[in-house]
Amino acid sequence: MKITEHITELEAMKRYPETLYYKGSIDLLSSPKISIVGTRRPSPYTRTMTYELSKKLSHAGVVIVSGAAAGVDTLAHEGAGAAHTIAVMPCGIHHRYPTSNTALIENIEKSGLVLSQFDPDFSATHWSFVIRNEIVVALGDALIVTEADMGSGSMRSVEYALEMGKKIYVLPHRLGESEATHRLLADGKATAIEEIDRFVAQFGVSVVQKHTDTSFIAFCRTSPTYEEAVLKFPSDIFEAELGGVIEVRNGRIIVV
Repeated sequence: MKITEHITELEAMKRYPETLYYKGSIDLLSSPKISIVGTRRPSPYTRTMTYELSKKLSHAGVVIVSGAAAGVDTLAHEGAGAAHTIAVMPCGIHHRYPTSNTALIENIEKSGLVLSQFDPDFSATHWSFVIRNEIVVALGDALIVTEADMGSGSMRSVEYALEMGKKIYVLPHRLGESEATHRLLADGKATAIEEIDRFVAQFGVSVVQKHTDTSFIAFCRTSPTYEEAVLKFPSDIFEAELGGVIEVRNGRIIVV
């Protein structure tokens, strides 16, 4: 189907799309939105933090916008849940790209929103990804880059965000990792997300659940492995897991 209503956020683009096709609920366009992008090969730390960030933002009433690509995009959509995410495609809506994300995209079509400015039968090409990225950035109230290399497609998204005057946020990384986000911080073009709950509270439209930071919770916020947590806090870990205070994803602990 085609979107006939004018989308105010897309006025920030160099050229407003002539046509927009969609599957799903266009009501999501009226919600607060945050764009999340990043590498297709995220580190375990980035995987955990991207998922937690997306999940907590969606619980606070924020819709997550991304491009349905492998890696960070996938984690952003999965963390938010299909009903709270917008996937902007580099191809027509008759295709599901990448094919490895077919099930994810189908779920978003049913419960969330899939958008494309390309004809429905258009197949993705190298240049359509760049065009797709501009819409991803334009729709969000801010842009989060969770991990990126210099010269990557994520950095093209950053260029769009700077041109549009969007606020840019990044995850803090260790030296030698995610060189592009380190450069953004060094150049004063981005702000580091030092504490997820406090960050989410800036954008959320509902109350974000917070946990008192006991020494155990503070330790869990460092994303330790499950084995490390069991060794250090053998009694706390099982109680917190049963109580839904923490989750284990990819072998690492995240605070819910």
